[in-house]
Amino acid sequence: MSSLKELKRHLRQEALGRRDALAPDLRIEASLRIAELGASALDFRPGTIISGFLPIRSELDLRPLMATLADRGARLCLPVVLDRETIVFRELVRGAEMVPTGFGTTGPGPEAAVLDPDIMLVPLAAFDRRGHRLGYGAGYYDRAIARLHAQGRSPRLIGVAFDCQEVSHVPDEPHDVVLAEVLTESGLRRTGETG
Repeated sequence: MSSLKELKRHLRQEALGRRDALAPDLRIEASLRIAELGASALDFRPGTIISGFLPIRSELDLRPLMATLADRGARLCLPVVLDRETIVFRELVRGAEMVPTGFGTTGPGPEAAVLDPDIMLVPLAAFDRRGHRLGYGAGYYDRAIARLHAQGRSPRLIGVAFDCQEVSHVPDEPHDVVLAEVLTESGLRRTGETG
């Protein structure tokens, strides 16, 4: 098990190193391209609950895409860390005060409604073409997705990252949740268990 953990740690470090090495202006351009491509690729009904995230460190910036989705009638929400095990998704409305929400980010405060996403835009450190992902190692999204599945909900899971975060193979375990799609500056890719 420690060798699997070590391999994941190494892949995560390499992928995040490539992301960190992107020039800030290239990250901005790629984030805008992701917004453009994502807005045209995501089909949903008004009132659909979509979770996004605010950028930390060198992550892509989903705010342009989230603004477009809100303009098309999506109800937006952001992850909020409640404790060492749990995140929930609080509704993001224009003009609401943002507060520190854990893991180095900000989001809606405790007065915001907690929503269950229909579509989840999932942050990641690395991904492969099969749809396997490496998060940041804390397991928050894995547990949140498992909780939604236990409630009988099956949100559409879309990983969001820069192209440079793709790796040839993410080691997977039986409990891992596979992403059906990954959105990068190259477009929305369908993934599959083929390789």
